[in-house]
Amino acid sequence: MTTEKKITLWVDGVKVTVPDKSTIMQAADSININVPRLCYHPDLSTIGACRVCVVEVEGQRNPVASCCFPVTEGMKVKTSSPLLRRLRRDVVELILDNHPMDCQTCVRNGSCELQKLAFDLGVRERLFQGERKRFAIDKSSPVHRNPEKCILCGRCVRVCDEVQGVHNLNLQHRGFHNVVAPAHELKMIDSVCIHCGQCVNVCPTAAFVEQDATEKVFEALSDPTKHVVVHTAPAIRATIGEGFGYEPGTPVAGKLVTALRMAGFHKVFDTNFGADLTIIEESSEFIHRIQKKENLPLITSCSPGWVNFMERFYPELIPLTSTCKSPMSMLSTLLKTFYAEKMGLDPKDIFVVAVMPCTAKKFEAARAEHLSPSGQPYTDAVLTTRELIWMFKCLGIDFRDLADGSYDSPLGVSSGAADIFGATGGVMEAALRTAYEKITGKELESLDFNEVRGVEGVKEMSLQIDGMTVNIGVANGLQNAKNLLDRVASGEKQYHIIEIMACPGGCVAGGGQPYPPRGMHVLDPNLARMRAKALYSIDHEKSLRKSHENPAIESLYEEFLGAPNSHRCHELLHTHYQPKCPRGVK
Repeated sequence: MTTEKKITLWVDGVKVTVPDKSTIMQAADSININVPRLCYHPDLSTIGACRVCVVEVEGQRNPVASCCFPVTEGMKVKTSSPLLRRLRRDVVELILDNHPMDCQTCVRNGSCELQKLAFDLGVRERLFQGERKRFAIDKSSPVHRNPEKCILCGRCVRVCDEVQGVHNLNLQHRGFHNVVAPAHELKMIDSVCIHCGQCVNVCPTAAFVEQDATEKVFEALSDPTKHVVVHTAPAIRATIGEGFGYEPGTPVAGKLVTALRMAGFHKVFDTNFGADLTIIEESSEFIHRIQKKENLPLITSCSPGWVNFMERFYPELIPLTSTCKSPMSMLSTLLKTFYAEKMGLDPKDIFVVAVMPCTAKKFEAARAEHLSPSGQPYTDAVLTTRELIWMFKCLGIDFRDLADGSYDSPLGVSSGAADIFGATGGVMEAALRTAYEKITGKELESLDFNEVRGVEGVKEMSLQIDGMTVNIGVANGLQNAKNLLDRVASGEKQYHIIEIMACPGGCVAGGGQPYPPRGMHVLDPNLARMRAKALYSIDHEKSLRKSHENPAIESLYEEFLGAPNSHRCHELLHTHYQPKCPRGVK
């Protein structure tokens, strides 16, 4: 067994031992010495672009970038000195002098890394006057791009390349005209962007933000002719509390419901109902395919970022992908059909708001495939978790002191299987609970499929179902999905069913989730684990843990839909996909 080589050095006089090939920044972090940083991100490649993290090393003529400078045996490092403070402040001052002066009205006010760094370094004035860069703001898609607020840290480029494998963004031109943009400076909507929002998550400023739907929702709530309803995605109950000081992974579904009622929504429903319905339709689809041994593997279609990615880069997989709409689109469709009919309301008078962890859901809601026959959207507005947090604060709602409320029936009743949709592997686990019992007619001894849990990029398992060996694949983060799908295409792997989530860690780490508390970062696997743990705890606490045993779902089929995968189900709950560009176009 090979022992890992260790390096001993001194950081600010403190002796520290770290693995060989560690950087100075990693050594400092290991003993809780914080070196300022901007371009650095622990889950992305290191480029040393901003130079904010410079430190002094004994024997080196000039300060070095700690994020990419390797440690050596006996090295002596100084992370704080008058020289370092001046150098760091000079860098930040130069960045700020080329930055818009609108902090008070910026959406990232209070959560901007550049703003915080400027405060910490004591930048109190703008020293340089003159021309600064001017670029048009691109609001063509659910992900808005404002190059004037870009500090050229390259985080967005790297997350798009290394984590998502989309390669939509790049640094273009040189010098004063250097800008991050899609190829040929196309608008985001015309590029190969899949609208996942991970660029929004890692951006330290507001160069990337989500399309704002808050004013549209406030207008609807103020309109006496509108019946405004809302439904909340599984992951929201595990994350929205972070906006009000709760530790990550604190489930707050009851307070969320109460706050939505206080905000003025007429009814508060649960996207979990749509998740249970998705499982009934998708498992029926899977059972049909596996019994016929055709169109395998079945690939899930809940993640809109994944669907966008498939249409652009893997159009040959369209026949294998489930035709089920996502839980959001299923429930929104029912609200303007089943619910409207039941309540005697004109669908045009119902305004449906969906609270989602995802910027790609904004794109999904506007897709032509998800419009009603009259051309109206089933989902009128999509709010991210961040947007809803701001709305509650704007309304003065004291979230932490609220009593727990309950979702409205019947479209608010759900199983624990629906709650875990928010974690990577959760859709698969929910589907297996139903598919196994539907195929075998027997109850599962254990409802927990631990093999598909966790934030690893690719997970695999095999399950014996009625004498068949069912091979299962789960991927989260689209670079991981590419690796899995390429092995399928080459014949290296044979699966019967695959779950893909666009965002690393699943919906709990979606592009619209809260910016994490200090000491954590957006792609931190521990943050995803904490949030997912909340969903698994909700599942375990419920007496109803299987989608096919949801009595409200059973009633819906009896009253309105008929049998699973019926003609009416396909009219309302299923969709289709179209190739968007040749595979490999970047």
